[in-house]
Amino acid sequence: MGKITGFKDYDRKNFTLAPVEERIKHYNEFTTPLDEADMEDQGARCMDCGVPFCHSSYGCPVGNIIPQFNDQVYRGRWEDAFRTLMSTNNFPEFTGRVCPAPCESACVLGLHETAVGIKNIEYSIIEKAYAEGWMKPNLPAERTGKSIAIVGSGPAGLAAANQLNKAGHTVTVYEKDARIGGLVRYGIPNFKLDKKNVVERRVNLMRQEGIVFATNVNVGVDLPISALQQNNDAVIITTGAGAPRDLPIEGRDANNIHFAMEFLAQANSKVEGESFSADEEILAAGKDVVVIGGGDTGSDCVGNSIRQGAKSVTQIELMPKAPDARTEDMPWPTYPRIFKLSTSQAEGAVLDFNVLSKSFIKDNAGDVTGINCVRIEWEGRGFKELEGTEFVLKADLIMLAMGFLGPIQDDVIAELDLDTDERSNIKTTGFATSVDGVFSAGDSRRGQSLVVWAIHEGRECAVEVDEFLMERRSMLNCKSRSYCEL
Repeated sequence: MGKITGFKDYDRKNFTLAPVEERIKHYNEFTTPLDEADMEDQGARCMDCGVPFCHSSYGCPVGNIIPQFNDQVYRGRWEDAFRTLMSTNNFPEFTGRVCPAPCESACVLGLHETAVGIKNIEYSIIEKAYAEGWMKPNLPAERTGKSIAIVGSGPAGLAAANQLNKAGHTVTVYEKDARIGGLVRYGIPNFKLDKKNVVERRVNLMRQEGIVFATNVNVGVDLPISALQQNNDAVIITTGAGAPRDLPIEGRDANNIHFAMEFLAQANSKVEGESFSADEEILAAGKDVVVIGGGDTGSDCVGNSIRQGAKSVTQIELMPKAPDARTEDMPWPTYPRIFKLSTSQAEGAVLDFNVLSKSFIKDNAGDVTGINCVRIEWEGRGFKELEGTEFVLKADLIMLAMGFLGPIQDDVIAELDLDTDERSNIKTTGFATSVDGVFSAGDSRRGQSLVVWAIHEGRECAVEVDEFLMERRSMLNCKSRSYCEL
């Protein structure tokens, strides 16, 4: 590192957020990045730590070479920093916005000071690359004559497509929805990740590089996956973990109880100009909204509900509130499960923990009006209801955001009779499924996880598929954490 004392000379500076009263009026991103000089100072904070845990298995799943691009930013070598970043991460414009930054939790400086602002540096590198024209289509020098079909256009499918296209294979990505991006397109709100200016910008580059995208094609339903097997040399399934966890309690059949992704996908589609009939529209305006589930998906429901003009928004969680700082059972450099108030929650939601939903209440028309709840106390892995703590939570609209159980079972899994594991995920050896020539990566293989893990899965799967097709390795081994360029 060029600035050995940088971590002592410069305090951490974060991007600024628009005031709550302003940002809830729109669906645009609301962060203001630091200027170039400030970002170079932030790069200087990366200390000469000896063992950079930030890009170990505790830190960055894709193995970003963080100390190197931090130093390059500090020295003003932004284009070099861009090349370093792109050598390990296909979509830093995604992770620079929505990743929870386990790299920063593993930062050595974070043991005693505020960690290096790695996520903001990553964001700044890729956005400068677009502004300067460094980020541009990169077509392969020659084609191998091998073709690959990828089912699902989420971050795992896109990462695999990008890597395999760079290797010279012909890649077609099939998506059941109208727009490309999967979770990053339909699940993550526009105010966290802009779809036109960020997601579509990147997808358009991939189109220019030769990747073909086929939308509104539900493989395993509208189009048999056997057709893809016949017309391609390999097939990759990256359909995600699309089966939501339900809450089968009394009154579940009431109107206006929806899975979180139903609401989020519709909200994002409306931002992109799609309209819905009055019968199918899920709208929070003027309603008492309750979100069941305290994670990121629930938080995204909160932010959208507030922007739609909800009368009130309450987010309840079965688990207790996480501690504010690391405890003995979450030692550094592991990712700490501590309480963090999301930007959406800070916009006006009421948060409540240790709450068990007992039954939904509905009126004579069948519309939900509330939830019968009780407070609980945890004892080890179980809990007990606290006598006398029953209460009713008013609700006109309820979102179930309690996670996902695994991939949908009645499309490609059913058609191919794929082996699945005890959690219903597609079972693989490496990334190869039980059917020859068919592979799987991302949440459909490992279960619900982060965007950055999906990118990692797609990259690793691409290496295995390439070796399967070519009977040799024409791509450098991503698993060595080395550069993964051709």
